[in-house]
Amino acid sequence: MALRNVVKVGDPILNKKSRVVEKFDSRLGDLIDDMKETMYANNGVGLAAVQVGMLKRVVVIDVGDGVMELVNPEITSSEGEQRESEGCLSLPGQYGITCRPRKVTVKAQDRNGKWHVYTGEDLKARAFCHELDHLDGVLFTSKIVEDTDKE
Repeated sequence: MALRNVVKVGDPILNKKSRVVEKFDSRLGDLIDDMKETMYANNGVGLAAVQVGMLKRVVVIDVGDGVMELVNPEITSSEGEQRESEGCLSLPGQYGITCRPRKVTVKAQDRNGKWHVYTGEDLKARAFCHELDHLDGVLFTSKIVEDTDKE
């Protein structure tokens, strides 16, 4: 495993749409392992591959209940609403109140290509939405409904 540099706002790659993963091999496993290490080293709860310079539909999330590796994730349902403070490793020091669903269900593959379904509420639902937005070149700042300078 290796730490990767987190791409910061201003880099045009953050606004690009990531490509579907079709090859499930050791290079994908290495990317996922590196992403986990990078996320933890930066005290994050989620990281998308684009944030380490790779335009692949891959995210890792850990909101405190174990890491989830999501390859080619798609939101299949959402419900409710929550307004909470959000930040991003690619936008250090920037925070804002966003409006996100309270509960989200995601369908995704694992590093071996097997499909799984995950449901998250509150912080996990926000993390799903935030990281999947990255895969489409969308930053959380476009979802801010109220500015804040606090975490």
